[in-house]
Amino acid sequence: MPATRILVRRTERITPHMVRVTFDGENLAVDNGFTDRYVKLLFPIDGGYPDNLDALPRDQMPPRRTYTIRSATATELTIDFVHHGDTGLAGPWAANAKPGDELYFLGPGGAYAPDPAADWHLLVGDESALPAIGAALEQLPADAKVIAVVGSAEPQRLPHDVTWVDPADVVDTVRKLTFPAGRVHAFVHGEAGLVKQLRDHLTADRGVTREQLSISGYWRRGLHEDAFQAEKRATAAAAR
Repeated sequence: MPATRILVRRTERITPHMVRVTFDGENLAVDNGFTDRYVKLLFPIDGGYPDNLDALPRDQMPPRRTYTIRSATATELTIDFVHHGDTGLAGPWAANAKPGDELYFLGPGGAYAPDPAADWHLLVGDESALPAIGAALEQLPADAKVIAVVGSAEPQRLPHDVTWVDPADVVDTVRKLTFPAGRVHAFVHGEAGLVKQLRDHLTADRGVTREQLSISGYWRRGLHEDAFQAEKRATAAAAR
C-alpha cells in the first residue's frame, strides 16, 4: 500500500502533555470500522522525504511510529500525541508542528470496536491507549454499561464516566473493581508490563476469555518503538 500524504491544519494542546494535531488530506481511506484504528506515521529525514518513498525497502524507510486515529473523515485526520519534553521522535515533532508541515502514513490497521451484544464494557489503559478509549466511548450509546480506568494525571472530557488514576495504580484499581453481571467485552492496552499484569488478572482471576478481550502492549518502558516491535515479532515467531 502506498504512503498517504497529509498536511498539518492546526495543533491544540488539550492537556499539559497531550498535543492534538489535525491534518488535511485527500481520499483518506481510514474508516475500517474499528475504534482502535491506527496508522504508521513516517517522519521526515532532514526535513523531507525521498522521491522514491514507496519503492524503498523497509530497512531504508523513514523512521515510523504507530499512532491511534482519534477521529477522521475522508479529508481530515486527527491524532493525539503524548509530549514529555524533547526526548523521542513523535512528541517533539507534534509540539513544534506548524500548519502546512508534511507527514506520510501507512495503514490503517485496527482490530477492536465495542461489541453491541456485550452486557457491559471494560476499557483500561494508560495515556497511549487514551485515543482509542476515547473513540470507543464516543461510539458507545449513552445507556451502555461501561467501566473505564485510565492511568493519567491529566483528565480529559469524555462521554461516560472515567476513573482517572496514577499510572502506577491502574492494576490495583482494576483488581478492586466490582464487575457487573453478564458478558463483558474488554479493551486493555498500554505499557507492556502493565498489560501483562492485567491479562493475568482478567483471565486467571476474573474468567475473561480471549474472545472477550482485546489486549496488547503498545510500548515497553525503556525501549523505543523499533526495538519494541522487533521484540514482539521475535516473541510471536518463537510461539509458533
